[in-house]
Parts: sequence; structure tokens; C-alpha cells
Amino acid sequence: MTPTFTSPQSLLCKAQVHCGTTAPVRALQAQLGDQRLSLLVLFVTPQTDFEAVVAEAEHLYPDTDVVACTTAGEIGAAGYQEGLIVAVGFPDTDFASRSLAFPDLNDFAAEAETDRIAQERVALQETRREMENGFAFLIVDGLSLREDTLTATISPALRDMPLFGASAGDGTDFQKTMVALNGHVLPNGAVLNLIRSIHRTEVFSLDHLVPSDIQMVVTDADPERRIVKSINAEPAAREYARIVGKDPDQLDRFTFASHPVVVRIGGDHHVRAIQQVNEAGELVFFSAIDEGMVLTVAEPANMVTHLREKLEQLSRTSGFTEIIGCDCILRRIEAEQMQMTRDLSDVLAQYNVTGFSTYGEQIGPLHVNQTMTGVAFYRQEAV
Repeated sequence: MTPTFTSPQSLLCKAQVHCGTTAPVRALQAQLGDQRLSLLVLFVTPQTDFEAVVAEAEHLYPDTDVVACTTAGEIGAAGYQEGLIVAVGFPDTDFASRSLAFPDLNDFAAEAETDRIAQERVALQETRREMENGFAFLIVDGLSLREDTLTATISPALRDMPLFGASAGDGTDFQKTMVALNGHVLPNGAVLNLIRSIHRTEVFSLDHLVPSDIQMVVTDADPERRIVKSINAEPAAREYARIVGKDPDQLDRFTFASHPVVVRIGGDHHVRAIQQVNEAGELVFFSAIDEGMVLTVAEPANMVTHLREKLEQLSRTSGFTEIIGCDCILRRIEAEQMQMTRDLSDVLAQYNVTGFSTYGEQIGPLHVNQTMTGVAFYRQEAV
């Protein structure tokens, strides 16, 4: 059995097992201990039977909200890992939560759901007034194509609860991503977790990309399917390849990870990551795209150095105990290509980051790519 990786200073309960473990959730439960949890989150490798895992979790934790999703790789005790089920538990002595399921994002009743979010947020705050800190954690079906609309719609209802989240993954297959709440799998769905704590928390988003002076314009697109058909009035894949100096017949996920494009929103740049080239020579994106959008080619800084610096900044005022991190699959792909996987894993382990690799990340009202979004936890000592 894999030993627990919850450190003495941890506020959360954490555990991990290999997906081949018999009765994996029972093995996780043995590591997590008997502390009562307000919320249990499972990051589940696509190499295992997801439905069986969530069914076992519902049996073993009937009185706890259990949220689960498939991954594009896990972040465990040793950093980047694969083939694991990683568990994160929120002890109810320090955390209170409400989990809201959105069963089908194609049938999302915006007004009714935002009202429900607002009511649940207020009820949670009034029930646990001593818990003055809070955040919202969203997990979405990574192939739903609804993350942009969902985050923009629900964010205003959260008021003072900063939102971060991620899109469930399927390794690098892009075939089937899954999300579940309390034993119920939600095809094309999402789960929003409202979390309050007596401890300070800080939601963050980081990326290591520096915009260049090279730009291109989307001249034909299918926004519903996140497809760009032409760039600068030329076939999209061919023109992108020309601009980044690559053979159009050799475009792959490594090219997209190392030559990302960004858009300017307000005063900031946000990645609009390319997922693949389809059979028509069009570019399929991970997030919202539309005609007239100006895309800027970005250059990656050293990811290891950048991540270490950013995590150090988060710990300067008072060191955090741990981080839940949602890390884009394109960052893992770039790390593999640049032979940085081990060094990045060392940084993730050093700073006690737990989470998974995603098909996209959410921060506030935005769905973004090629970032790490997450929340850092800071112990509030008793007065």
C-alpha cells in the first residue's frame, strides 16, 4: 500500500493508491483515517473503472459529499504521476462545504441555477459564521465545450468567494471525460463546491508564457465547436504552421504546447490553447474562439524556475501548508518535451501540491488553458 502523504502541518487529509489496488477507496480510507470529512475529492486516472470507484466511495462515505473526476494525469506525493487515484479530504472541524451538481450543461437553466448558488452560498455562510474564509471549486466535464459559458454565468453569484476549477481529462485520448457527485456520474455535467474555512485561503492562477510581437487574426471560425477554419484568410493549420516555422504536416500536441497563442482580455493575456488539427486542416481549440479574435504567439519561459518563483511568492507572507492545483495537460506535455518532468515534479512535491492534469482551467469568470490554477491553504492559529 502507498503510504499516506499528509504531512504534520497539513490542513487537509490526503491519500493515494495505484489504480490496480483491490477495493481502492477502502485502501484510501485506511490512509485518510477516521476523521469526519465535510468533502472528499477524488482525482481518478482514466486507466480504471470510474463508475466502480465512485460507487465504492458512495458506499464507504454515505454521509460525506464525494466529488470525483477523471484526469489527464495526477499530481501526487511525488509530483507528476500516472495510474493513481488521489484523494483529498476536508475535515469538518476546519471546513464546511456544499456541493451542487449541474447534470447536463446543454440544459443549464442559468437564472434558476444562479439563484440556487446564491442561496446555498448565503446558507453556508450563515450556518458556519466562524468560518470567515472561502472559495469555490468547480469541476467540469472536459469535453462538454461549455466551460466558458458556465464560468461566466455562475461567477457573479459567488460574490466574495473566488472561483477556480478545472476540466476533467482523459489522458491524451480526448474521448471520454467523467465527473460524479455522491455516486452519480454526470455526463456533460459539472459540480460546484462551495467551501468555507477557519483558515486563510488564496486562489491563484499562473502561467509561464510571454507574449511576442507576432500576431494573427481569426478570419473564419465555428465558435460552438471551438474550431478555427482560417487565419489571415488562409487555411488555419497551414497558416499557423507557417507563422511558428513548422511543417504543417507535422503539427502535434508538442508543437501546440511549445508555441501557444494568447488573447488580450482587459490588461492581461490568456492562453487559447490548440487541442489538435482535424481532418479538414482546421484547428480545434480547448476554449472559446471566434472570428475577428487577434491571437498572439507566446514564448515559454523556463517552467521550473517560473513555478518555483511563483510558489515561493505565495509563501512569503506566511507559509502555506499545501496547495490543490489544477495543471493543464499542455504543461505536462511541454515538460516531457523539454525533459523537465522530474524537476517540475520535485517542485510540486516540495511545495506540497496535490491535484491533477486537466483539459482546461477556470479562474473567476474565465475558462483558460496552459495554466495552473489552484488554492493555497494557510493555517490560522487559535487566538
